[in-house]
Amino acid sequence: MTIREALKWASSFLKERNLEQPVAEWLLRHYYQANRAKLFMILDEAIELELVTRFEKDLERHAQGEPVQHIIGYEEFYGRRFIVNKHVLIPRPETEELVVAVTELKQKLFQKEKIKLVDVGTGSGAISITLALEDETLDVLAVDISAEALDVAKRNAKELEAQVTFKHGDLLTPLLEESVQVEAVVSNPPYIPLSDAPGLAVHVRDHEPHLALFGGEDGLDLYRRFMEQLPHVLKEQSLVAFEVGVGQAEVVRKMLVSTFPHATTEIKVDINGKERMVFAYGDMRS
Repeated sequence: MTIREALKWASSFLKERNLEQPVAEWLLRHYYQANRAKLFMILDEAIELELVTRFEKDLERHAQGEPVQHIIGYEEFYGRRFIVNKHVLIPRPETEELVVAVTELKQKLFQKEKIKLVDVGTGSGAISITLALEDETLDVLAVDISAEALDVAKRNAKELEAQVTFKHGDLLTPLLEESVQVEAVVSNPPYIPLSDAPGLAVHVRDHEPHLALFGGEDGLDLYRRFMEQLPHVLKEQSLVAFEVGVGQAEVVRKMLVSTFPHATTEIKVDINGKERMVFAYGDMRS
């Protein structure tokens, strides 16, 4: 069997089960440690029997609900490889857009000034590590309530040689306890309503940490708690950047307006035209 034939068979296997067909390509690229171009160059080479067996087993694991990222052990984010497992949310492409928006707003508000930024609910460290590597003027802190998630984030920071300070705790509590103030707060908090749980894909519901997925009955619990803590942590001129669920943007923006009446608030759409990012910046006096 050639790699091309294995790919064709696997695509049919996945299609029959209404699963994403690119999973087959991701697995093969992982086995051969090849980018897409390199894989396509060797499509007509024979695939070893041992790899065929592994391929079949991994596809069956995925068909049973295991995310392909857990099978291969990583996900690509902003052109870098991040270790992921059951303790952290798998980074999504939409969150890359949050990183882009934060770097642009930082430049607009602070230019080359060095500022302190905290990523709350860092998970794998995708946001905090990427920001630290992309903008050397950022002094990055990262907080998570899960000690297991922090272990993963620390491993990723070490692998990617990123300078990030990690703190264990609930939302902004570690900063409040140490009387630390920052110029920027970034977060992709849990925002899925509990009522949506039955409708989630099994790969998400049964394999990603519920602590990182669900934000209470309406999905907004964490944003409400942020509004209580943010005024005590932010400096007078600051930036807040949130990722939100579909349909939540205007509600979260109004929370920020109520908390910071002098600030500029803004909603940005993602590449799919959905309102997934909310910002407040400028004069953050409450």
